[in-house]
Amino acid sequence: MKGPGLFSDIGKKAKDILTKGYSSDQKLSISTSSASGVVLTSSAVKKGGLYTLDVSTQYNYKNALIDVKVDTDSNITTTVTYLEDAPNVRAAFLFKLPDYNTGTLEVQYFHDHAALASSVAMKRSPVVDFSATFGTHGIVFGAEAGFDTASGVLTKYNAGLGVKKPELDVSVIVADKGDTIRASYLHHFDKKQNSSAVAEITKRFSTNEKTFSVGGAYEMDPLTTVKARLNNSGKLGALLQHGVKPNLIMTLSGEFETKALDRTPKFGLSLALRPVD
Repeated sequence: MKGPGLFSDIGKKAKDILTKGYSSDQKLSISTSSASGVVLTSSAVKKGGLYTLDVSTQYNYKNALIDVKVDTDSNITTTVTYLEDAPNVRAAFLFKLPDYNTGTLEVQYFHDHAALASSVAMKRSPVVDFSATFGTHGIVFGAEAGFDTASGVLTKYNAGLGVKKPELDVSVIVADKGDTIRASYLHHFDKKQNSSAVAEITKRFSTNEKTFSVGGAYEMDPLTTVKARLNNSGKLGALLQHGVKPNLIMTLSGEFETKALDRTPKFGLSLALRPVD
């Protein structure tokens, strides 16, 4: 999609380096595809001593992308995404069974210098969310708000600013109805963006709590990526993702308490088997 992107894209690259892929669970995911374009994915996750399973199917029919997911709690989640003939409009409808009150309709519109998104819960007194971004030449301004039609109050209102250049990505977001401010700085050390460093600071005014995190990512080769992060509370995390084969991705992650070395470190392993294109 063209334009400045959605509000959720502000600061996303920095957040992904600090959070994406880190896990202390064991996960196995297997995907297969048919000649007709149907993709079937089965996942098993072990959290503590419990296993959770889910099966999902994805099918692309003309301008519609249909996703159906079934989990061990007998929940059925269906998402239908419709792409207009014009490449700047996208609509999605999500609902769960047996709780049909969780249905949500979302519409997104993209322009060269703006992006709008709105979602409405499909129930009698819905919560309506709306976000908008405006920008040009690498500078993006955005805001989002939520309104509860039952109580007539705003459930959220956030604002953000993002600056993107080939070598850096800077963002400042005011969230939690003005109670939290989060700023991040991401720097790329090479033109291909194979090595990056990020710093993020968050302050909550109501509790005067501050959180500071630093991290980095380095792509050793097209199949191998390493990441690390450290925050001011002493939690050190590391991650190694390697393509054992073109269709087999292994992710090994760990977390250590540098201020409490007597605690047992946490480790996570993820294996994803995907069909070869």
